[in-house]
Amino acid sequence: MAAPGLKKEDFQINLKKDTLSVWAEVKKDESQIAKDFTRKEFDYSSFARSFNLPETADGDNITAEYKDGILNININKKDDAKLQHKEIVVS
Repeated sequence: MAAPGLKKEDFQINLKKDTLSVWAEVKKDESQIAKDFTRKEFDYSSFARSFNLPETADGDNITAEYKDGILNININKKDDAKLQHKEIVVS
């Protein structure tokens, strides 16, 4: 997920049942005080995104890394889902 200009502390990632929620919130407050004026600027931005995970996703084994403006979330499959093999007979 591309999210430039953020820090890893800005992100919150939660898993509730089979829904993975990712959101970020940034608040900036900038002030400039001069002899004859005061300037104050506020900037607020946020986003949220939710994903439904399949039953084969291992909710206990999710990792996230934020590097160079990209948030990577790795979701592994459950071990029993990896080993499922099904042979289909042609009739």
